[in-house]
Amino acid sequence: MPREVDKPRRVHRTDWMALLSGMLFVVLGILILTREITDPLVLVSLVIIGLGFAGLVAVIARVIRGK
Repeated sequence: MPREVDKPRRVHRTDWMALLSGMLFVVLGILILTREITDPLVLVSLVIIGLGFAGLVAVIARVIRGK
C-alpha cells in the first residue's frame, strides 16, 4: 500500500494592516461596552491614530519583505 506523502504547507505572509486594524476595533469595542470611553472625540482620535499606526507597520513590513 503506497504511503501518502504530505504536501509541503504553503505559508502565507501576515497581513499586518488587517491584523492590527482588527485588534484595534476589538479593543475599542471592549472599551465602549465597558464604558471606559464615552467621549466621541476620544474614540475618533484613537481610531485615526490606530489606523495610522497599522498602516505604518504594514508599509514597513512590505519594505522589509522587499515586495
